[in-house]
Amino acid sequence: MRIDLHTHSSASDGTDAPAELVRAAARAGLDVVALTDHDTTAGWDEAAAALPTGLRLVRGMEMSCTGRGEDGAPVAVHLLAYLFDPHDAVFVAELERLRGERVSRIRAMGVRMADDGLPIDIDAVLADAGPAAGRPHLARALVTAGVVPTVGDAFTELLSPRGRYYVPKADTPLADAVKMVTAAGGVPVVAHARARARGRLLALDHIEELAELGLGGVEADHPDHSEQDVRTMRDLARSLGVVVTGSSDYHGDNKDVRLGSFTTAPAAYEALLDRATGVEVLEG
Repeated sequence: MRIDLHTHSSASDGTDAPAELVRAAARAGLDVVALTDHDTTAGWDEAAAALPTGLRLVRGMEMSCTGRGEDGAPVAVHLLAYLFDPHDAVFVAELERLRGERVSRIRAMGVRMADDGLPIDIDAVLADAGPAAGRPHLARALVTAGVVPTVGDAFTELLSPRGRYYVPKADTPLADAVKMVTAAGGVPVVAHARARARGRLLALDHIEELAELGLGGVEADHPDHSEQDVRTMRDLARSLGVVVTGSSDYHGDNKDVRLGSFTTAPAAYEALLDRATGVEVLEG
């Protein structure tokens, strides 16, 4: 089986509509794909309705969190949440708050750019972004306006945490997020914890603490991890007795990465399913 457990659609910051994404997953030879848009389940129904025969859909999400960095200071981190109940009241309320933070932050960044004379119509950007507005939506607007040649250049030059237009947002404390996902019947997995190109790193001993709160796994095989990073995460998972996942973190045209470029072992996938009680995997 070929299993990719981390992909994004246009419901957040990918460029493929959810229906297009599942069809692309089937063409890529995947047997299982997880839809994990940022802080939203808005793409679930469309993906399910378009699910090709023979493809299994894991309904999930990538949650914006704050953890403890290696230097002891707070650091942004993402938590993958699989097969949780999307109607869990506590979880629903927190996701609504997170999406509100996203909109407020992107509006503030867009206003800063417009005040400096950059050709950004923030109302149009937010209207196009949908329920999970993020920096990639601003990046695409900057490319369209001819300010930068590529989405990657936008992040490097204008949207990085070190840039003048960056605005932080109040994300969910990582330990609270793990408990919320677990309480909603889902399985929490720390995403790309050693992605050095993204900035400061999550402390490994923080991940160790999460194992006692219900952490289900860690993402090891990922485009932003070196071979040494993969070994580090695999060794950590082994010591904690949690699952190791692998995935492409596909974003369509926003990133130069193919569906199925990194995958999860079937035994790890089955272990995740054994823990989930929120919703079931859908089969095309």
